[in-house]
Amino acid sequence: MSQTDNKPSSSNEEGHAPLIEHLVELRSRLLRAVVAILVIFLALYGFSNDIYQFVAEPLLALLPEGSQMIATEVASPFLAPFKLTLVVAVFIAIPFVLHQAWAFVAPGLYEQEKSLALPLLGSSVILFYLGAAFAYYAVFPLLFAFFTQTGPGNVTVMTDINAYLNFVLKMFFAFGIAFEIPIATFLLILSGATTAKSLSAKRPYIILGCFVISMLLTPPDVISQTLLAVPMCLLYELGLLMGRLVKRKREREEETENEQQS
Repeated sequence: MSQTDNKPSSSNEEGHAPLIEHLVELRSRLLRAVVAILVIFLALYGFSNDIYQFVAEPLLALLPEGSQMIATEVASPFLAPFKLTLVVAVFIAIPFVLHQAWAFVAPGLYEQEKSLALPLLGSSVILFYLGAAFAYYAVFPLLFAFFTQTGPGNVTVMTDINAYLNFVLKMFFAFGIAFEIPIATFLLILSGATTAKSLSAKRPYIILGCFVISMLLTPPDVISQTLLAVPMCLLYELGLLMGRLVKRKREREEETENEQQS
């Protein structure tokens, strides 16, 4: 066999090199994101009990006099604040994590895609934070007031700290994702996958779907389901409005370009 047969081709080398470079960069971006989360977690760990107290305040403020939260497992007093602090660290680090993801994919995007992707990325983060804030300040007080006042008179409300944490994290996640509906609707219209007119015609089915999703994501009570479904419907309408406005703007720009070319 000749030496040329043993030697790998230059095209293979050129094909492998960019792949390895991308993998190395991806690893670097992931490490930076993990380090950022770890640093924030270590900075917040000393305040873990205070953070849990803050998150539990909507329920604690409504507990009957003499009631308190309890720990039914030996490790819960340590694990519940620890878990919450880690989640809060991830929550705070989301902008930096998304920035690392953006820095990784941005070189492969066109200028028009870049100008659109960055505002959408920022809007997604803000909407997720707004969803969690809406759950904490608007939904929790109504929800816990309902739960603590509708039980039998001889039952003392003493919620387990770990069970409460799992409940509120699920609600934060549900409302955070639900508040992303305008972005999803906007992207569907902008990408041409559907039209604003078609989505408007399907509005009754979308509203029904919002209530079904809220039923699956929230506890089995009408209050929490309604408090999630109604904002989802309103945010869907917001996404439709944004999609129409941007679509019309692009159509006008294309018409202007065609007129200039002709």
